[in-house]
Amino acid sequence: MQLHPTKWTFHVALAGALMVLSGLFFKSAFIIGMGGAQLLSVAIGRAWSRLSVTHLRASGFEMVWLVGDRATQIQRDQTVVIRAELRNRSDSDMRGATFRPIASSHLNVRSISKEVDLPAHSSVLIDVEVSSGRIGRWGLHGIALEVTDTPLGGEGLYEVPLLFANPHGVEIVPKALERWNRSTKGGRSRHAAADGAQGRKRGEGDDLRELREHVPGDPFKRIAWKASARRGKLLVRETERSEREVVWLVIDVSAEGWAGESGSAPLDLVSEEVISEAAFHVSRGNPVGVALFAGRVRNWIEPDNSPRHVAKIASALASASTLVDSDRTSLDETGVAKRVAEHLRPLDPRGLSGIPKEGLDQLAARADEMRKRAPFSPRAPFASTAREQRLRHYLAAFGIDVPPTLEGEARLSGPMLSDVLELVARDAAKPSSVVVWAPVPTRDTRLERSFALLRRRRILVEWRTRDLVRTVAGALSDAGTPFQASVRSAVVLRAEVDAERSKERLRALGIRYATRRGSRRAEREVVK
Repeated sequence: MQLHPTKWTFHVALAGALMVLSGLFFKSAFIIGMGGAQLLSVAIGRAWSRLSVTHLRASGFEMVWLVGDRATQIQRDQTVVIRAELRNRSDSDMRGATFRPIASSHLNVRSISKEVDLPAHSSVLIDVEVSSGRIGRWGLHGIALEVTDTPLGGEGLYEVPLLFANPHGVEIVPKALERWNRSTKGGRSRHAAADGAQGRKRGEGDDLRELREHVPGDPFKRIAWKASARRGKLLVRETERSEREVVWLVIDVSAEGWAGESGSAPLDLVSEEVISEAAFHVSRGNPVGVALFAGRVRNWIEPDNSPRHVAKIASALASASTLVDSDRTSLDETGVAKRVAEHLRPLDPRGLSGIPKEGLDQLAARADEMRKRAPFSPRAPFASTAREQRLRHYLAAFGIDVPPTLEGEARLSGPMLSDVLELVARDAAKPSSVVVWAPVPTRDTRLERSFALLRRRRILVEWRTRDLVRTVAGALSDAGTPFQASVRSAVVLRAEVDAERSKERLRALGIRYATRRGSRRAEREVVK
């Protein structure tokens, strides 16, 4: 147990040392005794503080989150207050100071409570503000604080740092999902209200709509001869065809897309557009499929048009922001094991007892046991071995973030895009359009063949990308020195040139290009 002296302890010890030196100088036993008594009080205070805090923890000094679920869901940039309760079950009075919530680096946490008194057999409430601009599932791992005893109602001489490992999950979802959840949905089955285009229209099809009288211009092949003979007049079969679109949303979720400040990274902004696009089509009854890819296919969601399908897409995007897979992070199995051990030690009452230093198998088994307390139940991450997968699964379940891979995934996402588009083109649902969020590709013969396959199957391809010029112009302020203004102009000019080149490449492939989508009426340029 570590003990930190307070400023009062330092003052008492310094005064005692000066008195001892003064007594030696003046050869006064009385002064030496007074100084020695002060130094002895510091030593006794240290032992008393250690004994008090040990008794405090043994009696049941604990922290619990006053929330009903293991995880709290909020939208991007929303601030929520999560309340915790400190309970002192011992017979000693304590004082808590220096509250510090321990959380993922993607969460902005701040303790509202500063210093609290903890009388014997009492409890006190602590409020923690939490917000984030990065979608995903992140962990609020607990609270660290320093406590000191208050003997006879006075100030303690030592503070003892304590860690309360009580994990709580915070799931950050796009703002567009919250708007979709508040939208009107009708019917007993809670399907979306039919306020869009009708599901079926007249036209060439296999489903009979009605029998009507023949009018000049109707083709003879539509005449229902048997029904006409029974009625004594010419009747025509009116058929109908389905007008629902099957839309596929294809998103490149490479690790490079999450680079930057939380909330302003490219994929943070793209996630809002994806959910808005999915909600737009689902509200009109159009089935929506989603393919998330990087160096490999990360998630494949079959087309559906149920209201809960939008939440499923948001969950897949949140999962894509976690870089715990072995091909997405720079941590190898040893590095992952160190993080698991560091998080597991204060959480498990047994600590790491019974686990040797190099016993990764025992550590993985202990991690599987403690994963029952995790706030999330994610899919099993990608790993080369089953043991490494179990360790990485622990990190994902508790929302522990890891550093991205140094090599990046963009070098592998280009070839994978060709495979994804071919799979979409051959989908049994017969898609009508594909919307792609990805960097504009360079010339690639294989990718051109994929686009040609989509054109042959009459599938419209639309390319969405962030308006880089506006992004750069917004990030670089006009204010500053002439040198900074010149740098800003040069960067914006480079962004404009890259945007024009991107349009030319997409024009050559016959792809519709959109720079920005804030709503269905967003400004866009259609490349003919």
